[in-house]
Amino acid sequence: MRNTRIWTRLLGVENTVIERVAVEEGESGDGGEGDVVIVICARPSRGRRQRCGICDRRCAKYDAGEGRRRWRALDIGTLKAVIEADAPRVTCPGHGVTVAAVPWARHGAGHTNAFDETVAWLATACSKSAVTQLMRCGWRTVGNICERVWADVESGVDLFAGLRRIGIDEISYKKRHKYLTVVVDHDSGRLVWAAAGRDKDTLHTFFDALGDDRAAKITHVSADGAEWIDSVVAARCPNAVRCMDPFHVVKWATDALDVVRRDVWDAERGGRGRTTKGSKSLKRARFALRKNPEDLTVVQQAQLAFIAMAHPLLHRAYLLKEGLRMALKQGHDTAETLRDWVIWARRCRIPAFVALQRSIVRHWDAIIAAAEHNLSNGLIESTNTKIRLITRIAFGFKSPDALIALAMLSLGGHRPELPGRQLATT
Repeated sequence: MRNTRIWTRLLGVENTVIERVAVEEGESGDGGEGDVVIVICARPSRGRRQRCGICDRRCAKYDAGEGRRRWRALDIGTLKAVIEADAPRVTCPGHGVTVAAVPWARHGAGHTNAFDETVAWLATACSKSAVTQLMRCGWRTVGNICERVWADVESGVDLFAGLRRIGIDEISYKKRHKYLTVVVDHDSGRLVWAAAGRDKDTLHTFFDALGDDRAAKITHVSADGAEWIDSVVAARCPNAVRCMDPFHVVKWATDALDVVRRDVWDAERGGRGRTTKGSKSLKRARFALRKNPEDLTVVQQAQLAFIAMAHPLLHRAYLLKEGLRMALKQGHDTAETLRDWVIWARRCRIPAFVALQRSIVRHWDAIIAAAEHNLSNGLIESTNTKIRLITRIAFGFKSPDALIALAMLSLGGHRPELPGRQLATT
């Protein structure tokens, strides 16, 4: 009995009877000497036998299944360890014939619960190479484990509890224009939902999960100017104040300024594709035109002074961009200041900025609401940056589900805990 307790503590399992422990030589994958594997033969305790692997209901035995099988357990010292046990099948009234549950592993998993929790914690804290080398498993296996662990967490918590102010955005997670739609909670700073895709159907999926009653309690929604977000929010959150992120408005102005710069640059080359001294100076000045005045270096200040004298049209476009940036920082006076800017842009005779003021007028209510309620997409942009970092550290993911699971575990406020550790009390 004493040995059984020791082994269950070592393996991090409960409701398990250890029958015997053996050591055998494992197969080597590189042609060298095989690994030594500790094989722990076990069985569920009397109260945990013949239960459905899906619903954990006590059921009648169906047959012996495919015989004995093994589950990878946490290493014991430097040696691999596996749990070996029978895997009979049972007849469940709700799920039919299924493999019986075991207390040390999730249904359908090839690893113990302690192994899964350890891998999930490491995935949120370490790089891909560190996790795979320490746990001696492949990165796809790590992704599958994160999905299993997150599925358990998701089933046990209410992700949408107290949701009032949300931010919606999309992020590219892979080349060839593959995107995730992400939703964050402005009040708690948590990532509350993510799914592959960036269209109306994807966002409707979020509101379907949220429910009409909770959607009606949403007070503020921040996002960029995407039409597919506007239409869905208007239909599903009729009581919410739509806030247009000021960062994206300034980005529109920066893009318009870049259009003007390229036109002036092309005119400086004479339209013949040849390089001149003037075109070279304009190319070097593009960073000075994009940066905020307070961040300019001495050289960049000199470049702007030269542009003001040599290219008045481009300088006027730069002033329009800076004027819009300052107008959006006026708080409750933003509406009046922005109205003056729209009149200026409407008369500037620069096509890119004339088109820009039309876009601002079209999104006027959302832009003013963001200024009045002091709400932006800064939090969700920070979340997107962290998701990109997760993707970069992992060198990509086989499927978006693995990325979403790891992002939710890392940024959703439900980080896994290492098995056997107790939180320090202060």
